[in-house]
Amino acid sequence: MERALDWFALRVKPRTERVVADALAGKGYEQFLPLHKERKRWSDRVKMVETPLFAGYVFCRFDVQQRLPILTTPGVMHVVGIGQTPYPIDEAEIASLRVVADSGLQMESWPYLHVGQRIQIVSGPLTGASGILQSVKSRDRLVVSISLLQRSVAVEVPEHCAWPASA
Repeated sequence: MERALDWFALRVKPRTERVVADALAGKGYEQFLPLHKERKRWSDRVKMVETPLFAGYVFCRFDVQQRLPILTTPGVMHVVGIGQTPYPIDEAEIASLRVVADSGLQMESWPYLHVGQRIQIVSGPLTGASGILQSVKSRDRLVVSISLLQRSVAVEVPEHCAWPASA
């Protein structure tokens, strides 16, 4: 029986996230580049543009023992890890991040949180996502974190959709 491949975060050169994601897909790797809409202001106009949720990072599923094709992809700087050792990202964190990214709801980058109550979303477009519940300006937000990167994403959730996560 074949073992499932792990997800890893790749540190990429600034503003090359899409190029790297496309190159990895072209090589046959499963990659994930979560995007969000952001209001950008120029001197003459304001426009909504899609930008990477985690600037400088692309997620990719691969065999860590066969990482040379990943590392030779133009724009890839290194595989994120502890010291020189690549460290996989929890499958549940990637799954929750996918649910949030695919929901179509407004999201924003969020400071990484070390404490707070873990919750599970039980209804609505985010059903199945889990993370930390935070309250900001009297509005509840689900914060989904990628522990290895110490980065998080927040999305507003109705109070009735959240339930304490089981241990």
